[in-house]
Amino acid sequence: MKLADLPGRPALTAAALICAVAVAGCASSGTSSPPAAPGSTAPTPTTASPAPSSSNTPAVASPSSPAAGPAACPTSSLQVKQGVAQGYAGGVYVVIDFTNTSGGTCTLYGYPGVSLVSGPPYTQIGLAAKRSTSTPKKLVTLTPGATAHALLQIVDALNYPPASCGPTKATALKIYPPNQTVPVYLPNTSNGCTKPVQTLSIGTVQPGSGSSS
Repeated sequence: MKLADLPGRPALTAAALICAVAVAGCASSGTSSPPAAPGSTAPTPTTASPAPSSSNTPAVASPSSPAAGPAACPTSSLQVKQGVAQGYAGGVYVVIDFTNTSGGTCTLYGYPGVSLVSGPPYTQIGLAAKRSTSTPKKLVTLTPGATAHALLQIVDALNYPPASCGPTKATALKIYPPNQTVPVYLPNTSNGCTKPVQTLSIGTVQPGSGSSS
């Protein structure tokens, strides 16, 4: 609201104009203040200040916090296993399933961490799996008993010259569920490169069991 829109504003303005034109008439009015005594200071007429307009200070709404959703699935709440595998010339695709074995709902988002290892005691062989961008990341909500999966590609290390690869046979896959720091180990005897040759690629978690893909 503008100041000119406040109640009583036009009347005050009109009265001020009349007094400016006819000073004597205003002075003789019964409502005028008596003249000040010599040596005294005439009281200054006060005008009530208009109430501040709320439009001068924009309202800022406090952002509401979104309701907290289910937490990320910890490793202890998941059964991790290898699903179906499909070989091709020079390698294999392996589905990794993540099943919620807890009594509550949890979520998975992004990429598992995967590497080939020898042992036990387990020692990583070469490079961990690189992240494939062929499928976008999505939040997967797992109710109790529900399953999500990720697709792992393993290129046979024997495709590479031994001098640049340093091939060796693995005993297991080391798998971190997305955003977790506790791994699981699944038996796997693929050939890996001890030298920095990329033989593994992992996709994002997707809803459903890979065994039915």
